[in-house]
Amino acid sequence: MGYVIATVNMKGGVGKTTLTVNLATCLAKHHGKRVLVVDLDTQISATLSLMAPHDFAKIRKERRTLSQLVYKAIKPDSKLPLTIHDIIVPYVGTVKGLDLLPGDIDLYDEFLVSEMLHKKALQDGESNYIEVWNRFEKVLVKGILEPVIKDYDFIILDCAPGYNLMTRSGIMSSNFYLLPARPEPLSVIGIQLLERRIAKLRETHNFDNNSLNLRLMGIVFIMSGGILGRYYHQVIQRVNEDFTSAQIFKTRIPLDVNVAKAVDSFMPVVLAAPNSSGAKSFMKLTQEFLNKLQVSGGIYKTPTGKLNLSNME
Repeated sequence: MGYVIATVNMKGGVGKTTLTVNLATCLAKHHGKRVLVVDLDTQISATLSLMAPHDFAKIRKERRTLSQLVYKAIKPDSKLPLTIHDIIVPYVGTVKGLDLLPGDIDLYDEFLVSEMLHKKALQDGESNYIEVWNRFEKVLVKGILEPVIKDYDFIILDCAPGYNLMTRSGIMSSNFYLLPARPEPLSVIGIQLLERRIAKLRETHNFDNNSLNLRLMGIVFIMSGGILGRYYHQVIQRVNEDFTSAQIFKTRIPLDVNVAKAVDSFMPVVLAAPNSSGAKSFMKLTQEFLNKLQVSGGIYKTPTGKLNLSNME
């Protein structure tokens, strides 16, 4: 069974999608892993980083996006014929083993969610509407991914900034989360807010530290150096006060114009400019990521195949 990893920060513009698509591509292309990218953000940046707009327009017209699966979760009696297998786009970027579950600019209708949960609360005689909502959050993304989770080594969720329904549900469906950040004060605030939100999730959804099987894989600094250099040391010092060295990736992604250019070509920089400094850094980061899943990182698989997290700092 594959690892589910959420890429998330409460603040936008920190390189979240850039990290998601380049890590996923490196895992598939250079390490032979089966990887599924799931775009949970209505900005559809991950989708448009892996396919051209005209291709996305075509699949959206055919209703082959994540929004259809969310609708089926909200309206389980609907007669929608498509399954997750029908919607997943295989071999994106012509990379074997790299698949995409495309997002949508309209992932779900909040009114329909509220209406469905209100009816369910009445049917079940449930007086606490918040409890009904919390139970739905727990199973929404997990239920969507369940039919394919055994098909992949990694399922990487590109979560929206902020704290909406899909982000919360994505976090709760994950084994680990990656925290992209920029070396600037507001990015640190985004890190702190996320940690508080996750702590709150455990409390409001009646999770203890073990039942919500979620751990921080690490903080990744994106676009370090250049004009942001004056903030770098004070931000690193602040992060080091709150996290252990094992929770901060040693590999940092430098400022590289090729990363921005790759977005314009609708592909990750590791495909568009594989010899660039940005691409080489993502390749190195991917190896460090895999190392964190080995014994030396305190995270390892037991002989039964289950994760043992007891040694993680």
